[in-house]
Amino acid sequence: MFVVIKYMNVEEIKKVITDQHEEIKDIWNLGKIIPRDVPTKQLTHFLTHPNILVITGARRSGKSILSNQLFHDKKHGYINFDDERLIGLKPEDLNNVLQAFYELYGSEIEYFIFDEIQNIDKWELFANRLRRTKKIIITGSNSNLLSGELATHLTGRHIDFTLYPFSFKEYLNFNDVNISKEAIYSTKKISEIKNHLNNHISQGGYPEVYKFGKAMIMRTYEDIIQKDILLKYKIKNQKTFRELSKFLISNFSNEITYSKLKNVSLIKDVHTVRNYVDYLTTSYLTFVLERFSFSLKQQTIAPKKIYCIDTGLIHAIAFRFSENMGRVLENLVAIEILRRKSYWQNDFELYYWKDHQQREVDFVIKKGPKVVKLIQVSYVSGENEIEKRELTAMIKASESLNCKNLILITWDFEDEIFKDNHKIQCIPVWKWLIEYMFA
Repeated sequence: MFVVIKYMNVEEIKKVITDQHEEIKDIWNLGKIIPRDVPTKQLTHFLTHPNILVITGARRSGKSILSNQLFHDKKHGYINFDDERLIGLKPEDLNNVLQAFYELYGSEIEYFIFDEIQNIDKWELFANRLRRTKKIIITGSNSNLLSGELATHLTGRHIDFTLYPFSFKEYLNFNDVNISKEAIYSTKKISEIKNHLNNHISQGGYPEVYKFGKAMIMRTYEDIIQKDILLKYKIKNQKTFRELSKFLISNFSNEITYSKLKNVSLIKDVHTVRNYVDYLTTSYLTFVLERFSFSLKQQTIAPKKIYCIDTGLIHAIAFRFSENMGRVLENLVAIEILRRKSYWQNDFELYYWKDHQQREVDFVIKKGPKVVKLIQVSYVSGENEIEKRELTAMIKASESLNCKNLILITWDFEDEIFKDNHKIQCIPVWKWLIEYMFA
């Protein structure tokens, strides 16, 4: 018996490429494109070598646009494999994709962007072959894009970069709000900045929300749940998974344990719960922080803290959003710390701290063997509003972890507090979010 393998026609692929190229062109011509606050020079410099740049991040966070920005002055080929016309594309068809590019743009083309190429089995071999002579950007909405065979084939030949939704700085840029160094001393300008921050918190950072409204938040959420998780991992009990997802997002900035989640969700197996949480984090809907401990075993078994990738998503899903502004602020700071880690300072580790007396510090920043910074977040506008337990926790953590760099991020209070021979630097969140603009 002979098996006939149907290859996708080069002409069909050329039509898809052309249509997608025109869509990208329309976005550039009709939309408002801002430069992303990313290390562009470093990323483009890396592509001068026979390496692959892998850009991962949340669906609709702007990965395709960033990729096209990096190659904006180069003739390049772009194809998005997350297209219904490309469903069923086989590894054998990838060479036809390359042929389609050559026929459209000429055989001398050197630059390629492959969007969501992980949809194709065994794509790693194709990418590894091509990167020897071409400059390649690969994007994907799953942090496991670099796992498995790709990591084996591309050892030392790739760099991965995680793109986040818009930062507050990018939000201001999109809204044509210019902040000078002198403006942060202007009462009028500070009031304007805080109003924008309130809008940014409620809208979040997904770029399409600014263009098409808040309805895009739930559409993006549904696409991630349906396409990136339920279909990808073939989850049978979809209702239970959806309920767990909304429960976790509604419990942002809180501790979780897999055993408690099992009881809440009525899922029978704790390993299933662990897998579900992992699916949400690898799809960039949530992220988990470990509790800091010098003991790896204790760190592994301790409760974790759950955060959501976007405050606008929290606003759309969580109950009583406005009643939990302290937790919202903490989530906002968590996102920004991880964004800075990905973009500018990837040499540190991030944890939270809690002792046996339940004293807690929101963020522990560790470089190498040393803890270099402790950050507490509090929704306060005056020193008299700061709860004693928050300062006590910082002092205890400072002594326990031998760290003197103590930061308290507030809503609108700035000063230095001296307590028990410890100095705590208080800074408003709006200023903390934009201060690196002038560094």
